[in-house]
Amino acid sequence: MRNLSLRQRIALIAATFAVGLLMIAFRVGLQYGHRSPESSSLVMSKGSNNTLSAPHRKLLHRATEVEPNRIWGDKCSKSDIVINQGPTTPLPNGIPTYTVEIMNVCVTGCDISGIHLSCGWFSSARLVNPRIFKRIQPNDCLVNGGRPLVNGGTISFQYANTFSYPLSVSSVIC
Repeated sequence: MRNLSLRQRIALIAATFAVGLLMIAFRVGLQYGHRSPESSSLVMSKGSNNTLSAPHRKLLHRATEVEPNRIWGDKCSKSDIVINQGPTTPLPNGIPTYTVEIMNVCVTGCDISGIHLSCGWFSSARLVNPRIFKRIQPNDCLVNGGRPLVNGGTISFQYANTFSYPLSVSSVIC
């Protein structure tokens, strides 16, 4: 190391730093199940909300849902519930807040009840009305107290936490 010039030392440090970043990116990609573009195709279905959130970007999960077969009489499916979530003004103490909108976009005009979401260990520093959204056990949250969400209807609420929770529909009753 003593025989290296200043430029060589800077180049060595930069190369080491770049390799470290690539290793971290590769590990994060494996953690979330991402593959290279050549080995997988991006599948997006209408109404799916399979996203992971990151501070400055969204990463899409591969959709695994099957679209309902309306020809054979399926009334509705999980894909008829759309979830939008975004940051809002933080609380006075600086805790970030998020607004969630849960919409029934069923094209056959159906009311959907028993909406359960995968929500991890959801918690909030701001009180969320349990009749609107309630965690009933780890990774299982109930929307609207299990009551029907009318066709075209929207339920919204705000929560406060240091990070946003990825929310996705786990089950519905048509």
